[in-house]
Amino acid sequence: MTTINIRDFIAEARFNRFHAGMLFWACFIITFDMYDLIVYGSVLPALMKEWSMDPLQAGAIGSYGIFGMMVGAILFGILADRLGRKRVLLASVILFSLASALCGIAPGPLEFSLLRFLGGLGIGGILPCLIAMLTDYAPKGRANTFIALLMCFFSVGGILAAFVSMLLLPTLGWHAVYFVAALPLLLLPLMHKYFLDSPAALLAQGRISELRAALAKVNPEGELGSDAEFTGFQEAEAGSPVRALFTHRRALGTLMIWIAFFMCLLMINGVSIWLPKLMVTAGYALNSSLTFMIVLNVGAIAGTLLLGKLADKWGVKKVLIPMFVVSALSLTLLGFGNNMAVLLVLVFITGACTMGAQNISYSFVSQYYPSFMRSTAIGLASGVGRLGAIVGPTFGGVLLTMNLPVAMNFLFFAIPGLFAALAFTFVPLMKARNTSDHAVPETASQSSLTGA
Repeated sequence: MTTINIRDFIAEARFNRFHAGMLFWACFIITFDMYDLIVYGSVLPALMKEWSMDPLQAGAIGSYGIFGMMVGAILFGILADRLGRKRVLLASVILFSLASALCGIAPGPLEFSLLRFLGGLGIGGILPCLIAMLTDYAPKGRANTFIALLMCFFSVGGILAAFVSMLLLPTLGWHAVYFVAALPLLLLPLMHKYFLDSPAALLAQGRISELRAALAKVNPEGELGSDAEFTGFQEAEAGSPVRALFTHRRALGTLMIWIAFFMCLLMINGVSIWLPKLMVTAGYALNSSLTFMIVLNVGAIAGTLLLGKLADKWGVKKVLIPMFVVSALSLTLLGFGNNMAVLLVLVFITGACTMGAQNISYSFVSQYYPSFMRSTAIGLASGVGRLGAIVGPTFGGVLLTMNLPVAMNFLFFAIPGLFAALAFTFVPLMKARNTSDHAVPETASQSSLTGA
């Protein structure tokens, strides 16, 4: 009888067609995940006119989707570790695609708001499942790059929403813009075969034939003897995965990760919403201020891809901490700059080091916790981060009502970046220790998290 360590078997795999398919469909889902979330902004003027809504009503409807995301990230993250990631992922895709498409036939604001919330639930459930799945099945040295590429497609979704709106709104109206959201639902039969449950769950539940099929897809060159015994994952701990976040010396790390996510998303959403206004206040024309927003998002894509590569080489934590410090520094300097070229460079760096670092933070979380609780950990970190995303715009609004100098506004936005860096500094990395031949804790992959 041969013994196969599942983690080593997956790590030794070469990037192949199955990895490419899994990554392609994951990025496709993220694209429409973001499309469904932000297309509301594109159709908002038409909705306000048709339904005679005031700005307060319109803003409330916009918040329902974000609130749904927060609830969905926590709820579906927990359910994914209990019911299986593939099942919850498919349910999330169906929910957000169907709810968003039905927005196109909503008769009024009340029905539209309910569908926005339901769509938000599905959107929130996507990320914990996809990140956990890519982490589980990525070859050695590819996990951070996979997740970095995945996160870039949030920006692609935003671009798609803008182009579809420009194309369809003038001719077919806002209803057609929402009907496009049904595309993932129609393509579900093509993509579902690339979604896999956690190998740890398959092993723990005795679903050996499914485990063999999954491993054969991921590493077709590997030897899977008919009498092989599988090892390599920590057995699920007693109690709920939520409780496990605070046991076995994980409590400090969990709290610090939550603080970092809250602070970073507060900073990102606050800056994203208020950057044009701050630059107008500083004396720049509105068109120039919108240019800063474009550069900020281009920097986010470039930063995410670069940081993913660096994290695979040096370790996630070694990359995250200095990047958050640099983000705080670049934001602070924005308040003192008066040269357009210098400001654009600083905005680019800000996008790369705020949004880029936050995107890679998800990779850190997915590798910090054992596989049996990975989706729960990502979902709760994302949910807490969404609270920061909600606070960020309000925080910026309070700053502007205080009529502070522009430099002070940027300084206050920079401070959460320092808190995020400090919080990640205090996240302890636990050394893997063998507890038995059949349970190898993977609480923190030293090679992936620290680069050791």
